[in-house]
Amino acid sequence: MLVIVNKKRFYTAITITALIVISLIVALLIPPVTKAVYPLKYESQILTHSAQYDLDPYLIMGIISAESQFEADAVSHKDAMGLMQVKEETAKWCIDHFELDADVEDIYKPDTNILIGCAYIDYLIDMFEGNTDVAVAAYNAGQGNVKKWLADSRYSDDGKTLKNIPFDETEKYVKKVRNREKIYRDLY
Repeated sequence: MLVIVNKKRFYTAITITALIVISLIVALLIPPVTKAVYPLKYESQILTHSAQYDLDPYLIMGIISAESQFEADAVSHKDAMGLMQVKEETAKWCIDHFELDADVEDIYKPDTNILIGCAYIDYLIDMFEGNTDVAVAAYNAGQGNVKKWLADSRYSDDGKTLKNIPFDETEKYVKKVRNREKIYRDLY
């Protein structure tokens, strides 16, 4: 009977050791695998331009990930371009309005695209009184739509926050950006 107890202890010890080893292997593999799914490119440009506009760089990473998956030559079906998927008219407006040292012909260049995207998201955050979720919704759906939603009691109780977003794409987009922002914060 003493032998059976020792065998049970032996197998319990082996099982615990195996679980610890497996857990360590999984813990070591998760970050590299996750980083492959959520790559970080153009970090210096993101840090430079997010600091220039006092923006959270992880928010910018989340937007870029959601918009283009860090592909500098991305083009949407609505003709938004580059990493932050900026439309030509928005780029021109930002360059003129904020007197940016940039040229719209360089919209696919990461530095130019991130500069314009950061200037615009900063503008939206200011417009919507620091409410990042509302600014991100406006980045996707347009500020005109968001202003209408804020004025409508079906979508906003206070005219400052959105309790509902009537565009399913925009609701999913805000969640996606904020989720990716958190992932980038945790990974990098």
